[in-house]
Amino acid sequence: MSALDAWLPEFDVRRRHELEVAAPPERALAAVLGTPAGCDRLTRVLLSLRGMRGASLPLERFLVDSGFDVLERTPTTFVVGVSGRPWRPSGRLAPFTQARPGTVQMLADLRAEPLSRGRSRLSTETRVAAADEDGRRAFRRYWRVVGPLSALIRRRWLAAAARSIAAANRSVAPVSADR
Repeated sequence: MSALDAWLPEFDVRRRHELEVAAPPERALAAVLGTPAGCDRLTRVLLSLRGMRGASLPLERFLVDSGFDVLERTPTTFVVGVSGRPWRPSGRLAPFTQARPGTVQMLADLRAEPLSRGRSRLSTETRVAAADEDGRRAFRRYWRVVGPLSALIRRRWLAAAARSIAAANRSVAPVSADR
């Protein structure tokens, strides 16, 4: 059972992305949360087009500053949510628990699960549930365009964290056992 199930067990949209990294779960999650939200040029451009500021901020801070409520935070799980009308330029975001008619609840997580030999599965999942049919119709139109770009950004965040972990692993020099 995912932490998302407690917050949004029924949803209209679900997208999940994952990759394997050479780090324990706590380090893997810390790496992705510490990744700059605008981790590369394309991601910075996409965030800018959406009117989102703070691309140089670590991802965790960027999400909070963008209006997302932190719903859960453990050493291996980070869950954020918001409600509103993201298809409108202003977004009209509200707290996750205050969805109104014509809006959607949006939930996202970043999590790291242990694998064998000190490795982890680093993933992100997005869920969206409409408050009513008007919200569902409006979100579907919006998501046809934005969904693939959102997926691209999330995959790039995971890849940036994986590169950071790999670089840190290379910088740790092995200790010689010679005497």
